[in-house]
Amino acid sequence: MEKELILSTLPKTWILDLDGTLLKHNGYKLDGKDTLLTGVKEYLDSLPDEDKIIILTSRTEEYREETIQFLNEQSVRYDEIIFNLPMGERILVNDRKPSGLDMAVAINIDRNRFALPGIRREK
Repeated sequence: MEKELILSTLPKTWILDLDGTLLKHNGYKLDGKDTLLTGVKEYLDSLPDEDKIIILTSRTEEYREETIQFLNEQSVRYDEIIFNLPMGERILVNDRKPSGLDMAVAINIDRNRFALPGIRREK
């Protein structure tokens, strides 16, 4: 993805899907183990410390412990992880500041290809 995100200098909340976005989609089922996608750790580590990272997944509670263990072993940075979500679309709704700053951004990437745009913070 070549597009650059131009964001404010305010702290962010990153809401990221797990399978197909951060980890190989269903690798824990197909391969018997998870695989971190290339570039994920580096990207998350590059985010400012004041940013929050929330991971969403449709994985059931039975996979909670092994998923968290894998993320910890790989030193993947996150603040919260939410399991048991529906498999359908994730819809983010937020307001617009009086200054005109949109408080919601949505990005769709190809499955199993972690490629987020570069970030420039200037708004």
